[in-house]
Amino acid sequence: MNGAEVLDVARDGLWTILKVGGPLMAVTLLVGVVVSLVQALTQIQEMTLVFVPKILALFAALLIGLPFMGDALAGHMARIAGRIVSGG
Repeated sequence: MNGAEVLDVARDGLWTILKVGGPLMAVTLLVGVVVSLVQALTQIQEMTLVFVPKILALFAALLIGLPFMGDALAGHMARIAGRIVSGG
C-alpha cells in the first residue's frame, strides 16, 4: 500500500465520520443555541436545563438517522473489506 492509497483510505474514513456524526452534532448545536437563547431571554440561569433538551433531541435524531448511519458505515466497511481482499 503506497502513500496515495493510505491517503485515500483516510479521506474516505474522515468523510464517513462527517456523514455519520455531522447531523447529530448539528442537531445538538442547534438545540443548545435555542435553549441558551431562551435562557438569556427569560433570565433563567439553571445550568442543568440545557442537558435534557439536548439529550432528547439527540435521541430523536439518532432514531431518525440510524438507518442512514448504518448504511454509511456498512458501505465504508465494504470498501475497506474490498481493499483488503484485493491486496491493497
